[in-house]
Amino acid sequence: MEETTDIFGIPVPSTDRVFLTFVVIHILVSLVAVIAGLLAMLSDKVKKRHPFFGRIYFWSMVFAFATIVILSIMRWSPNVHLFVIGTLAITCTYFGYRFARNRRNHWTRLHTICMGLSYILLLTGFYVDNGKNLPFWNQFSPIFFYVFPSAVGIPIILYVLFRHPLNKRRV
Repeated sequence: MEETTDIFGIPVPSTDRVFLTFVVIHILVSLVAVIAGLLAMLSDKVKKRHPFFGRIYFWSMVFAFATIVILSIMRWSPNVHLFVIGTLAITCTYFGYRFARNRRNHWTRLHTICMGLSYILLLTGFYVDNGKNLPFWNQFSPIFFYVFPSAVGIPIILYVLFRHPLNKRRV
């Protein structure tokens, strides 16, 4: 059995100070991504707030991915699944960002899909890694943590694709 360190109430299976430093950085930049993503989703899309929070989301996801790469290299076997989730998340984030920058045909739909999936993957990584340690959430099976964010997020993405005025416009 491996020694653990308690960080923000979550047991982390390591006592290595370098690893733990990257864990704390990862937690902080991921929290910024969660908040900025939520603010971007809820802000008016034609005002300056959405692009502002979107850029914060993009860069915090870049830094979160950089830290997950480092953490995965340091502990590959127990973290490979988180590396895969992080790779998918940053890929969706990148393409969502590019669609918004290029503004080609149907870019708002593609941006909505990619950024929505990116956010779902961000939350999936959190729940998969931490759900078993959270009060109430620890009652669920491990597969639940992979499915739950998508079960909630995909209907929201579909709703926005069909109902949001920017996605209804003809290009």
